[in-house]
Amino acid sequence: MLRISTFNVNGIRAAQRRGFTGWLNERDPDVVALQEMRCPLTELPRDAFGEHHLSYHPGTIPGRNGVAVLTREAPAAVRAWGEGSLVAHLDSDHPLTVEVDHSTLARELRHFADEGRYIEVDLADRPLTVASLYLPKGGTPFSDEASLAKYQRKMRFLAGLARQLGRSRRAALAAGREFIVLGDFNVAHTRKDLKTWRTSQRSEGFLPEEREWFGSITSPRTLVDVVRRLHPDTDGPYSWWSWRGQSWANDSGWRIDYHLATPRLARAGVNGGTDRSVSYEARISDHSPVTVDYDLWDDGPASSTRPLVQ
Repeated sequence: MLRISTFNVNGIRAAQRRGFTGWLNERDPDVVALQEMRCPLTELPRDAFGEHHLSYHPGTIPGRNGVAVLTREAPAAVRAWGEGSLVAHLDSDHPLTVEVDHSTLARELRHFADEGRYIEVDLADRPLTVASLYLPKGGTPFSDEASLAKYQRKMRFLAGLARQLGRSRRAALAAGREFIVLGDFNVAHTRKDLKTWRTSQRSEGFLPEEREWFGSITSPRTLVDVVRRLHPDTDGPYSWWSWRGQSWANDSGWRIDYHLATPRLARAGVNGGTDRSVSYEARISDHSPVTVDYDLWDDGPASSTRPLVQ
């Protein structure tokens, strides 16, 4: 059994103060994809990640973005879009080399390469490639010029990402590995993925073209939305709620944090969903972790005693 989580922490230092390490110890995931770390390498909280190894691309925008993958073993390989990554257990004196090859990066994504939006690792102990993604929030095409610029920027990112995920998926399969991309896609795919869908159809994250794009990268033969496969008829389970108003109390959320996996790995997802905090006060971030147990490799029942919150 392999337990995999994705978590937009909205600042790892703030998340640690709110209980991130306690969540990590209690849920005990084997692999964690993290987004919006918002922390320079020199200020990483060294005790936040337990015994996990950290692969981290902070990006070059101070206080913004930053993606990471935590693994129990040091990864076999790491690939990022831009320079400046850290790959090591924080107590290790021998960080691994990060592979950066802009010649294989979709041209639309080259402008984003150094923003800390994507990193992928090959697990050393499993035939699996794991990617962590933080997609731009975007804007709308019918508001002001600033919002239009954000909309156009996001659409360029989406166009390049569709090809890039195809390349990563095919490369993993050619190497005998399954592939999973985890993270904050900033897109709610269907009406079941946000509470306020009736009033959000002209909002960034639920525009028709964004939803169409999401449908284009998922299919039974390419990448499968694992949590939706596990909960086909459920509204949600949501993964993001505004800090403001009564969104949390009314469960008026969005499902924008995903596990998208190759079909064989997706079929191995046996249970999972959102680790929703017990109260507003106990929240670690405006996002909640999304965790799935995968029964793809038979390595014993160790994970079976760790129930999931849905």
